[in-house]
Amino acid sequence: MIFDTIAAKTTADGSSAINVIRVSGSDSFNIVNSVFKGPNLLKQKSHTVHYGHIQDKNNIIDEVMVSIYKSPKTFTREDVVEISCHGGNFIADEILKLLIAHGARMAQNGEFTKRAYLNGRLDLTEAESIMDLVNAKSHKQLQLANNQLKGDVKRLVDELQERILNIIANIEVNIDYPEYDDVLEMTNEILIPNIDILLNEIEQIIKESETGKLIRDGIKTVIVGKPNVGKSTLLNTLLKEDRAIVTDISGTTRDLIEADLNLDGVILKLIDTAGIRITKDVIENIGIHKTKKAIESADLILLVLNQSEELKDLDKELLELTKNKERIILGNKMDLGKKINLDNESIINISAKNKEGIEELSKAVKKLFIDEKILNSDRALLSNIRHIGKFKEVKQALLDAKKASINQIPIDFVEIDLRKAWANLGEITGQSSNEDLLDHLFSKFCLGK
Repeated sequence: MIFDTIAAKTTADGSSAINVIRVSGSDSFNIVNSVFKGPNLLKQKSHTVHYGHIQDKNNIIDEVMVSIYKSPKTFTREDVVEISCHGGNFIADEILKLLIAHGARMAQNGEFTKRAYLNGRLDLTEAESIMDLVNAKSHKQLQLANNQLKGDVKRLVDELQERILNIIANIEVNIDYPEYDDVLEMTNEILIPNIDILLNEIEQIIKESETGKLIRDGIKTVIVGKPNVGKSTLLNTLLKEDRAIVTDISGTTRDLIEADLNLDGVILKLIDTAGIRITKDVIENIGIHKTKKAIESADLILLVLNQSEELKDLDKELLELTKNKERIILGNKMDLGKKINLDNESIINISAKNKEGIEELSKAVKKLFIDEKILNSDRALLSNIRHIGKFKEVKQALLDAKKASINQIPIDFVEIDLRKAWANLGEITGQSSNEDLLDHLFSKFCLGK
């Protein structure tokens, strides 16, 4: 494909040692060469670096290093030039203005990666993994993104598509050439076991994807408890910083306090909440309402009880309120005594103030959510919610195909559902993606990507 020439800064805004400006498109070399005082870029070899100055007529803007990459051995599979200039927004902006004045266009968010996809350099899953790499906050998130970038998900999808296509092809031969004796007759009795095998595999992939999704997106974890039970102290201890104000006054925390915690490779999206109690304080009541809303949407509840005293009515209300959620019960202030014992649920005893019992909490979280066997296996692990959603659509299409076969619906009608399953898989890698979907996906990228 031939596109116009685009340019953008690939480094973040702000002060830095250098900024890198990327230019991609068929006219990249001409545009940069027209503002570059140094070796003639049109006569240089690919993948080389050249010293010189960017200047506007006789006015030097900056001393730079220019790297040139000739198509097709580039990220976008187009001619690419990268200008390394001094840091600071002003210099980079001046160079960009000059490039645009000479024929380039400001790139849109994600447009370099979109071109890599459209030019066949990446499939859609690999393109999406680039943003996962950029956003990774733990080794496990990085591992997932790298596995997707090297094509694990694409190979999984391609293999499933091939198997579905083989079934469709056999149906087509049966319909178009019924007189051929050496062709297997694709009856419903043969179709149903084949569909069942696919369904079992896809159900397992969807089940395992919960681990991948939680690693990629983090575990939304809400810390709840009655006032002054030690929730904010626990937050500060986990984060190893004084993020929340801690006092002996009940109701100090009025609003939700949010922070990310890397817990041995798993990201907990921690939310410290206002203590739940009956109060006439208007502002505190707003905080309590937000706490209850946070509980509803949480992946995990850390329910903090005061281990140094007997259960109070508010503790019992919180136990009831969170009973249908994934939760870990923490008996805080264990250094002051252990007076709580729940008959049918275990308690992890901690002292948030003295930083005791935190390792046991970490083990409990991983046991609840992370299957290490899945992570360490060679199987592709889905983590992107779009991919998971498409696999669920594939599952439904195969269920529809199986139902039609069981009901002895003519085999050419069963083929419609199989084709739908095949097409949904294709949308994961981008083989059957529409323009609106692509625009939406790549708009989430940063500008220089």
